[in-house]
Amino acid sequence: MRSLRVYEEAWPLHTPFVIARGSRSEAKVVVVEIEENGVKGTGECTPYPRYGESIESVMAQIVSIDEKLEAGADREEIQRLLPAGAARNAVDCALWDLEARQAGQSLAQLTKVELADRITTAQTVVIGTPDQMANSAKALWEKGAHLLKVKLDDHLISERMVAIRAAVPDATLIVDANEAWHSDGLAARCQLLADLNVAMLEQPLPASEDAALANFIHPLPICADESCHTRESLTNIAGRYEMINVKLDKTGGLTEALALAAEAKAQGFEVMLGCMLCTSRAISAALPLTPKVRFADLDGPTWLAVDAEPALRFGTGALYL
Repeated sequence: MRSLRVYEEAWPLHTPFVIARGSRSEAKVVVVEIEENGVKGTGECTPYPRYGESIESVMAQIVSIDEKLEAGADREEIQRLLPAGAARNAVDCALWDLEARQAGQSLAQLTKVELADRITTAQTVVIGTPDQMANSAKALWEKGAHLLKVKLDDHLISERMVAIRAAVPDATLIVDANEAWHSDGLAARCQLLADLNVAMLEQPLPASEDAALANFIHPLPICADESCHTRESLTNIAGRYEMINVKLDKTGGLTEALALAAEAKAQGFEVMLGCMLCTSRAISAALPLTPKVRFADLDGPTWLAVDAEPALRFGTGALYL
């Protein structure tokens, strides 16, 4: 017999996290603990309003299947009981963690992957004035971050990007517009980014406007984030994107994330691994995906004033295992 515990946490950030969708000063997460015969597995998710989620709705989803979980529902059954999203992610990852601990293995051992001792992660440059963003990029570069993820909205694109590239001429830059752009002017913006040697553009258009990318010739890869949640998304984005951003809170856990990454690569997509604002618990659950991706964007815990224990060991631009 199992026991289930579900609770919420709020983790203050040391610096406001500003993207096209707004500013945040704390990370609000839901934690699931599943205990069986004295062994406890833990999972974490970050409910995301963009996907119609809240702390309350996610906790209600989890509690709705408490009897089945306590009766022994496994990860395969969870895929049918809950839709893809944050609630299923927390439960799925708690079950993975429980299984690993019961087997006396790490999650990497259980999933049969070999993790690098050092994982390069993007460090995020949040939205500000061109000078603020350039100074932030330069400070991150000087501390050792060579992969920078630049957040943009629909304003001052050229000014911000030119200032950043001048500040960090040798950095690998990826740009995330978080659905803030529209098809008008997109070609010119893509050319600007290509001229500045930007490696990839993430989700420039709202997911509902993806059709504009069909047969759209662009000089740099475009990555689907809000447009790609699970394997079912791949049919709709084929011919529109070259890369997908896999996040456990979108896929509904590691189970579907591993399947999505494998299927995407089989279909010719490159893969990026992302995260929400979260603690080290959420990043630990995603680590088995790291050998499979071109870019890892796992800096969520580095925005926290204090991380959950046991905390992963982050440097600027790197995660050390």
